[in-house]
Amino acid sequence: MDNVSSFSLFSLTALNNTSRITIFSFALPGYFLTIFVNAVLIFIIVLEKVLHQPMYIFVCNLCINGLYGATGFYPPLLYYLLNETNVISLEECAIQSFAIFTYAIGEFTNLSVMAFDRYLAICRPLYYQTVMTTITVWKLMTFIWMFPCCTAILIILMTLRFPICMNQINKLYCETWVLERLACRVDTAQFVINGILTFAVNALVWFVFLSYIKIVIACKHSVQNHKKFMTTCLPHLVAFLNYVVWSLFNALYELFGTSSLPQGFKNLLSVSFVIVPPLVNPIIYGIVLTPIRTKAKCILKKLSIAY
Repeated sequence: MDNVSSFSLFSLTALNNTSRITIFSFALPGYFLTIFVNAVLIFIIVLEKVLHQPMYIFVCNLCINGLYGATGFYPPLLYYLLNETNVISLEECAIQSFAIFTYAIGEFTNLSVMAFDRYLAICRPLYYQTVMTTITVWKLMTFIWMFPCCTAILIILMTLRFPICMNQINKLYCETWVLERLACRVDTAQFVINGILTFAVNALVWFVFLSYIKIVIACKHSVQNHKKFMTTCLPHLVAFLNYVVWSLFNALYELFGTSSLPQGFKNLLSVSFVIVPPLVNPIIYGIVLTPIRTKAKCILKKLSIAY
């Protein structure tokens, strides 16, 4: 293995035989719109003191993570499209892999914490103020970010221990699983780490499902809880299902991707989880959560008067 040469440049073959103008015409407005809707919601939550509560803090963090993931994906793609190149270096690939991975796992950690917050608020309301203190919120925020970051660093460093034997990436971006497939070999330790990560993500998903099952049961016998569910839990559940569905599309593409599918459709499947949730989530919360919707209307009204 020591004599095996290692590639340091990779080709994004998903850009071959595709209309760069078409992709660019959707990618640039999509990125700007994602920035706008997330920035507006973050702006509202930060400035409105009445929204400085755990639930809205976690919503704000979800939007920050969405901006982070979109920024990890869109700018490199726009650069490749403008410069008519599809070559990415190993360093750029590793950085983008880190950004995409931490965004993806960060969505699960954030949504699981939000489910925990709503479970306490509805199923254990007497303990909510005691448990969900400022210190607890900071600990949960640390978990949301540190778990994805530490896991990403570990997986990428373990992958880069081995030479890279292939340099063809049939995607619009680089990610950790791609690096693993391009490596000359994968050892037992990586299989173990990947298995632990898969188990952890599945545990987070099931935690959210079980939390909302208990919330729905608690709401069946209480009109007040039912109202609280519709106004605060429903957008969280929709955001969770939205992300899970698009992540499943990407996972199915990774497992069963076939050359018989049109390249444009394969590109859409592979990027859906990083373009749809960051754009849709702030819209969902802006429409459903009354305090945010009211403030957003005031801002839009002021902007319309100014112009």
